[in-house]
Amino acid sequence: MSKHKKTPRIDPLTCALPSGGIDTHAHLNDPAFSGDLGEVLKRARQCGVSRIANVFLNPAEFHLIAGLFDKFDLDHLAVEVFFLLGVHPDDAGPFSQETLALIRNHIRENPRIRAIGEIGLDYSRPDPECTPHDIQKAVFRAQLGLARELDIPIAIHCRDAEEDTLSILESENFGGRPLVWHCFGGGPDLVQRIVKNGWYVALGGTVTFKNNPQAREAVPFIPEDRLLMETDCPYLSPVPWRGTRNEPAYTVFTIRTLAECRGTSPEVLWQQCGRNAETLFRLAE
Repeated sequence: MSKHKKTPRIDPLTCALPSGGIDTHAHLNDPAFSGDLGEVLKRARQCGVSRIANVFLNPAEFHLIAGLFDKFDLDHLAVEVFFLLGVHPDDAGPFSQETLALIRNHIRENPRIRAIGEIGLDYSRPDPECTPHDIQKAVFRAQLGLARELDIPIAIHCRDAEEDTLSILESENFGGRPLVWHCFGGGPDLVQRIVKNGWYVALGGTVTFKNNPQAREAVPFIPEDRLLMETDCPYLSPVPWRGTRNEPAYTVFTIRTLAECRGTSPEVLWQQCGRNAETLFRLAE
């Protein structure tokens, strides 16, 4: 018999919070949601999530799938969905000026796109599985240039590439520009360098993992007006749903860990993170 007790699964609806929470990074167009997306959006609303940022990883994906959300727009029980669009470093290989033009056109034509993302560097896999680093860097810089041209926020993807990511951002003079470091998993030293540049930091389910104490140690170093929450769903479900499909309703568990780290109440932090997201993504415009 196993010596480890299973974590009890808790219905997120029993932990619902007031409306105003915002999941700043989700992949609801993933096949994992193909059978029940409407129910997922309703459950998010019932838990207090008012908006969700859905991230498209390349312009071809956006062109094919963005309309997926249209049928939910008139449903008052569903949550509002806005978009992020960019080329993920895993997709950087075939990037071209045509790709950049497509992103530019989509942003100009679709007001639901509020940021370019997720973009950045990923060195987590060995060659040849990983897109060559020089290509990743070039694609990253090209999209930073587009963000500057269009004056639009960006969402950063960074895995095992912190120094190169920070070096590029700082050399491109992105300090003080609207930027969120997606899926933060580092410690206090990294987070202090990020916030020194005036950027936002988003944490998701991984902050609840027992084997991730460094992220919890970093949380108090994030100014209250720079903290965001996210899911990265369907990945990285928080405890008590770790190992299952993640969804926006599960932010009610993440916010409790963040609030505990900061010595405040989940309700207060929930609303603060929501206001921060509204500011970053200019959702009132």
